Amino acid sequence: MSAVVHTQREVRRARYAVAAVFAVHGAVTGSFATRVPWIQDHAGVSAGQLGLALAFPALGASLAMPLAGGISHRFGARNALRGLLALWTLALVLPALAPNLLTLCLALFVYGATAGMSDVAMNALGVEVENRLDRSIMSGLHGMWSVGAVVGSAAGTLAAHLGSDARLHHALAAGVLTVVGFAACAWVLDLQPAEDEEPPPRFALPPRSALLIGAIGFCAVFAEGASLDWSAVYLRDQLETSAGLAAACTTGFTLTMAVARIAGDRVVDRYGAVRTVRASGVVALLGGLLIVFARHPAVAMTGFALMGLGIAVVVPLCFAAAGRSGSNPSLAIAGVATITYTSGLIAPSAIGMLAQATSLVVSFMLVTLLTCGIAGFAGVLRAGDRVKVTRPDAAVPERRP
Repeated sequence: MSAVVHTQREVRRARYAVAAVFAVHGAVTGSFATRVPWIQDHAGVSAGQLGLALAFPALGASLAMPLAGGISHRFGARNALRGLLALWTLALVLPALAPNLLTLCLALFVYGATAGMSDVAMNALGVEVENRLDRSIMSGLHGMWSVGAVVGSAAGTLAAHLGSDARLHHALAAGVLTVVGFAACAWVLDLQPAEDEEPPPRFALPPRSALLIGAIGFCAVFAEGASLDWSAVYLRDQLETSAGLAAACTTGFTLTMAVARIAGDRVVDRYGAVRTVRASGVVALLGGLLIVFARHPAVAMTGFALMGLGIAVVVPLCFAAAGRSGSNPSLAIAGVATITYTSGLIAPSAIGMLAQATSLVVSFMLVTLLTCGIAGFAGVLRAGDRVKVTRPDAAVPERRP
């Protein structure tokens, strides 16, 4: 590979650029989520049909994620991210245009496929910047995704409150986010493959290391999906709280996750990925126990807050470890992303089915049990702990993610 270098100033600038990309990605998700009721009414689908349609984003993402590595190899990391992010932001307009169930499923499939590919590309670049800075940034990057999701959902809530047409709302949002994303991508690292480097296969099974790392991500995302979708129901049905207090519990959970992710990099730099995740698993376990044994709303709300705190940094550290786990980081990251997307897809429905057969308390016993896996198997993230290297030079050799 040619001896191309990036100065520390360029790498730091790339860090902020990738953070902006994460925020744009999150804003698309937040913008879509708030207008799902409008999309359901426009397409004329029932609740059951909507549930079927909402499985297609994860399906599209799972099938398309392995393609991201080949796209980056062919066009370079910067151009690949620029194109994939633009496809993702523009795909926001598609679901609101769907007039029926079939077109809605197709639109959401494309929506999910572009989401997954851009997700892999931006995480691969995030890991590369983290390697060059020699300190943790992945938790903060995912925190920026949460910030973007909050901003997007706030704008969507306002649009829904004003009764605006989601087609117009999403067209405007897509335009703005495409421009912002395109501008941010101009400052990310422009990584190119070596001339003799073989392109990755179009489809390949993720390496074994990614499967082990992904298993921890699966546990964390399962707990996240269960808490996000069922925390309000848990307080309302199990502890007989008001709707407002139940909603406040969900808000507290999401805010705890966002704050923990933004602040998490300092903890990772001080204690390392393995010890941080082990401690996080213990915190999440404590939160789960408080939820299961709560007899008062305040105890359950504390439990959900601790659950959010405990799982917040796990997925970012899984991506960081995957990016250092082998010779093909993009393939490993795609494997971890596929596993976590799958977990996010099945968690809400699995909790609901188990609750129907038993109770919500039993469902969250399962969630609590899964948090034990976070602490117990944290050692597989050892690839996420960097070896500190002190060097006086300011230039950083270029490496491909």
